[in-house]
Amino acid sequence: MKDTNAPDFYTGSPVDADDLRFREAFLDELWETLATKHALLTAPRRTGKTSVMDHLKHCPRNGFSVVSLNVQDLSHPADFFQTIFDTFLDHHPNYFRDRIAAGWGLVTGALGKIAEVGAGGFKIALRESDPNWRDNWRQHGTQFLQQIRGHDQRVLLVIDELPDMLLNLRREEEGEKLLREFLAWWRSQRQEPHPKNDVVRWLIGGSVNLAGTLDSLGMVDHINDLEDVALPPLTEAHVIEFVHEMLIARDVKFDGSLPTRMLERLGRPIPLFMQMATQELYRRWKRRPDGGDTVNPPLTAEDVDLVFDDLVKSSAAQDKLQHYYSRIARYYTEPRLSAAYELLNKISLTPDGLSRDVLFQEFDRVIQQAGLKLPDHQRKREFNGMLRDLENDFYVAEIAENQYDFASGVLKSWWKKYYA
Repeated sequence: MKDTNAPDFYTGSPVDADDLRFREAFLDELWETLATKHALLTAPRRTGKTSVMDHLKHCPRNGFSVVSLNVQDLSHPADFFQTIFDTFLDHHPNYFRDRIAAGWGLVTGALGKIAEVGAGGFKIALRESDPNWRDNWRQHGTQFLQQIRGHDQRVLLVIDELPDMLLNLRREEEGEKLLREFLAWWRSQRQEPHPKNDVVRWLIGGSVNLAGTLDSLGMVDHINDLEDVALPPLTEAHVIEFVHEMLIARDVKFDGSLPTRMLERLGRPIPLFMQMATQELYRRWKRRPDGGDTVNPPLTAEDVDLVFDDLVKSSAAQDKLQHYYSRIARYYTEPRLSAAYELLNKISLTPDGLSRDVLFQEFDRVIQQAGLKLPDHQRKREFNGMLRDLENDFYVAEIAENQYDFASGVLKSWWKKYYA
């Protein structure tokens, strides 16, 4: 019988704060950083970044009120601040009305119109309160921060998927100029007053390498004041503990080969795939005669292989895995874009990855076929940048000195099946 206190499986939504595991030490480190600094939370997609951010919101420390929002679909600084205002009102309505809006005619007027405007009322009312919102975003953003700083309450603003917003912003009319102005304004606001003396704190995150994104635009200096805090990958011990506890809590019988094989098939563990594979092992047990009764033989490494082979082909995994393929075209520029696809194709066909020298030879071949005439120093710079991006974005990992393979065993199997 399933233990009623066993954590649920999370194969789509972020992990509930009560069920978040293996992140206690990291959360301590992150809160310690945020006590005196603004921070950049770096983590590849599907590795638990949003779950950590949700935990900050639901379990705040150090006297912070937390406002958390995802900005991946926004494309202008005006949208950015309207969304912050709207989310702040939703998360902390009394604080927003009594302190942020107090004495600020533009916002109190918008609050008074919410009922008559209807769904999405506050954002609509904000836009109506100033027909020139898109031009006046600096004024409203500065006033917003001044309103917070007029009180002793500490506020943590958690901004998720910022790189997507910056790329969207760049596509706007005069986008590069606007992007530079926004980043410069925001940096100045983070530095004055010094964060150690400020009640406002920013935590910025994204599943794409933000430094790499801004470096390609020549704007990386606009974020060099942020403390870089990387979300560590789960360890082998974490995977074994997770598999044991989740299956034992559900009365699933398995032999000692199963957790070890899980580690081998996962590669560097992405929490989502660990959850999905363990859930499928549980379902496989339940589908056995008598509902997985203990008279049946225990699950083994062979069951793990069958589950992973099915997972690669399953509709449940397709959307999540397809994102890894399509996001390269969105975030990488030539010649890194074409070379990244080609190198990942080659790596997926190997049992143990490829050496750095072989990868550079393949990179060289791709740019020559494209007719690009680059000097040696630029070819090396582009290659090193591409390999760094592939590592930071969790496609590949250095498994031995100068030897690279897919970071995720699931992603490697899927890539080989559908794209190699």
